[in-house]
Amino acid sequence: MSENKKELSPELKERLKAEYNQEWRQKLRTSLKAKERMKISRVQMPERDSEERNKDFEEVNLGLDEEMARREARRCLDCAKPQCVKGCPVGIDIPTFIKLIETGDFVKSVRKIKETNTLPAICGRVCPQEEQCEVVCNLNKATGSPIAIGYLERFVSDYEREKGEIFVPQTSPSTGFKVAVIGAGPAGLTVAGELVKKGHQVTVFEALHHEGGVLVYGIPEFRLPKKTLEAEVDYLRKLGVEFKNNFVVGMTATLDDFKKEGYDAFFVGSGAGLPRFMNIPGENLVGIYSANEYLTRVNLMRAYEFPKYDTPVILGQRVAVIGGGNVAMDSVRTAQRLGAEWAGIVYRRSRKEMPAREEEIHHAEEEGIEFHLLTNPLRYMKDENGQVKSMECIRMKLGEPDSSGRRRPVPIEGSEFTLKVDMVVVAIGQSPNPLIPSTTPELEVGKWGNIEVDWNTMAASMEGVYAGGDIIRGGATVILAMGDARTAASEIDKYLKTKKRKKT
Repeated sequence: MSENKKELSPELKERLKAEYNQEWRQKLRTSLKAKERMKISRVQMPERDSEERNKDFEEVNLGLDEEMARREARRCLDCAKPQCVKGCPVGIDIPTFIKLIETGDFVKSVRKIKETNTLPAICGRVCPQEEQCEVVCNLNKATGSPIAIGYLERFVSDYEREKGEIFVPQTSPSTGFKVAVIGAGPAGLTVAGELVKKGHQVTVFEALHHEGGVLVYGIPEFRLPKKTLEAEVDYLRKLGVEFKNNFVVGMTATLDDFKKEGYDAFFVGSGAGLPRFMNIPGENLVGIYSANEYLTRVNLMRAYEFPKYDTPVILGQRVAVIGGGNVAMDSVRTAQRLGAEWAGIVYRRSRKEMPAREEEIHHAEEEGIEFHLLTNPLRYMKDENGQVKSMECIRMKLGEPDSSGRRRPVPIEGSEFTLKVDMVVVAIGQSPNPLIPSTTPELEVGKWGNIEVDWNTMAASMEGVYAGGDIIRGGATVILAMGDARTAASEIDKYLKTKKRKKT
């Protein structure tokens, strides 16, 4: 380096960068006034025709093109106090990534997202933005029509992948510390990506033969194509994350075994794989599945590609799915695609109380799914072969709100009726996977089997062990699991640095 040139300090670099960003944004603001931006109508996601898509497993939503994405980005007001960032569980710099789309710099836009979100192509498809970043969007408050943040996130991540311009950032120098991540679901994938970038050696142990957790076994191809998931996992491999599949922690090895092998910290993201049932008569009949088993057979084990994949699954002609969440929507739409003559939802509350995303409910309605609302099963009846042939139900009415804030369903006396079915999928929730807590007595668990953590740090009761996602929450969203993982990654990094200081 020349004696006349001095390297800029990190503080000065950040100040100059901030000044440049402010100047750049001001030019965009003046190029199109706020009133003009507010007049632009929200983009509509192109999607396949319902009569075509309900017969196959190809993706329903088709994604935005460049012109649509830039037009939608121009709606962003670039608020002085953006609430959207606060609404994002992983803290994406939403205004900046959207402004980069507006200027046509799609590659830089997705790199901005990846600073805090390792899985943008997935989040752009399955995260409930309408309940998080979009609901608090200032444009939503002003016009009732927020920026389509999820659509734009999907657009730039797909653009990067399709153009073959995937950028792999340089990781920090090796720290020498080893971290074991249990579970390759959204929480495990996120924490692995964050920690490997910080220079730690990360190995992810997955019980199934494929990475992804609920992303691969629970979400159907028509909502999240497996090639999209595989591309996100491949990105983590390029970062340096190691994956060991078919490895059941708690059986193949325990956390104590890992400690003996030199692992310095642990993250448990083993999910909620324990299905719940209603405990009503007849639930053990042939033809009654938990949603976990049903979707795993179809999605992970690819029963929908029979006979290429010889995975047994009952192909019901009259299929009832019990529940009103996203898993229920996935199950009933799957049954229809597998050839059911009739596929319906049986839900004990009204449509307003359904926890599923509005988009998923809308798609199901478009595809001809029938909804038996304010209805609850009482018992299942069998045929001469022990297979379910019908279910007795009762009508419900809504009473006072319960602990969830939704109005409690109350049975209407004398309203019983029979619904003819030959297959039932129970999708009323799931509980945390019990295997790791049962083989690690040092871990404190709650009454529902969830690992207890300090919610500020995601630290469990056992030193060096952190947890996040469904193992601590029960069934929750992908993005909440990722938010847990980002917090845990930051705290694990601090913990390891503390260990390093103690060693020296």
